Amino acid sequence: MQHRRLDRAAGVALAATLILRAAFEWGAGPVAGHAASLSAVVALALLARGVDRTRQAFLLIGLVLVAAAFATLPDAGAAVTRAAGSAAFIVAFFTALSSLRGAAVTSAPIAECGRFLADQPPGRRYLALTLGGGLFGIILLYGAISLLGSLAVESARSEANAEIRGHRIRRMLVAIQRGFIATIPWSPLTFAIAISTTLVPGASWGGAVLPCLVSGLILAGTGWALDTIFKPRLTGPRPSYATPDGTWGAKMRPLLILLAVLAVSIAGLHLLTGIRVVGVVMVVVPVLSFLWIAEQDVLDHRPGVIRDVAGRAWRFASVEMPAMRSEIVLLAMAGFIGSLGASLAAPFVASAGIDASALPPALLLVGLFWVIPVTGQLGMNPILAASLLVPLLPAPAVMGIDPAAAIVAITSGWALSGATSPFTASVMLIGNFGGARPTHAGLAWNGMYAACCGLLLTGWILVAASIL
Repeated sequence: MQHRRLDRAAGVALAATLILRAAFEWGAGPVAGHAASLSAVVALALLARGVDRTRQAFLLIGLVLVAAAFATLPDAGAAVTRAAGSAAFIVAFFTALSSLRGAAVTSAPIAECGRFLADQPPGRRYLALTLGGGLFGIILLYGAISLLGSLAVESARSEANAEIRGHRIRRMLVAIQRGFIATIPWSPLTFAIAISTTLVPGASWGGAVLPCLVSGLILAGTGWALDTIFKPRLTGPRPSYATPDGTWGAKMRPLLILLAVLAVSIAGLHLLTGIRVVGVVMVVVPVLSFLWIAEQDVLDHRPGVIRDVAGRAWRFASVEMPAMRSEIVLLAMAGFIGSLGASLAAPFVASAGIDASALPPALLLVGLFWVIPVTGQLGMNPILAASLLVPLLPAPAVMGIDPAAAIVAITSGWALSGATSPFTASVMLIGNFGGARPTHAGLAWNGMYAACCGLLLTGWILVAASIL
């Protein structure tokens, strides 16, 4: 009973963080921002109970850095306040996006759409699941891999030949994962865009979306090309497969309509109000989520629509969100540690005489791109890597480059880390579904893919730095 009360209190604090941070983004003033930071700290304190030792270590590191800041920095209060604001932003953004995932899991048409993609015959299956991983990833984040991965494994179990079944599961899972990570560089509903556009002075989603879409196309196209070129050789004849019932238009329509509504609502409000895209997302996504739940009730002829939506909202806040305590603590503390760590590191970098502005901007961007996936192999979350490193670099205006070029480098490295780091949710999920260790799923399944994408994205970053 005590645990349930603490979870409910944590859920209320998470909801308050979302509301207050959204109000701050919409111009409510610094009081709302500080209140959001306070409620985020309360939520993290309540959620700390029951997390594993890794997450507890993150919390301990955060406390150590706070002590170090007050011991060494003349503006320690401002640095800690910025770090708490970063954690509050991440908590609010994650809460908003999770509300959409909660609405999607009860939608029968969305599940049917996923099953239709998983049941495609071999000639179309990789592209279908790459498309599905991308489209579902926009609304479900890592939940897209969970949903499509479970459907893919379920579909593959009907294959009697163990050799074919093994190849099929692996290829389906990496197709889903690569489709998902192809959205990381450009979707406004990803942490890569939300964090990087906050860290890079002068950056915005509207200014970076087109070059970042090129990164997404490179990630998706390279995966399809490698799968086509290096198809596994079978010891026996290839079996024939039936085409699933239904047409593409009919099966994909619910998902495409949802994405269209999201795109029009977010882009429209952003253009009309001038509010940052991430601030618009914090309002639009939860509202659409609860409207979607109401629509499901109406279509299923359930009585008491308002009561059901209110009940679902309370369950989401008090049960579903606290159940994701491990993810919330990891993400929020990564932002907090990265922000405060950058404030602590800045004086040492300056006293050491390191002048990054003397280096060629293209070299800095390529180095930033590669350091994110490399440190990912050591367990560093991309949020932590970006929050720690980007503030130490010269602003784009100082380097003489467009902020969009910096966003291309950061988000591309973020995506590559998501494909290879054994510590990321995407790699752990496909490894779990495929019965492989995360290190094997990240490097053996995606090693060549990462190397090819890395070279192509390096070239694109150099081009972007020169033409933007």
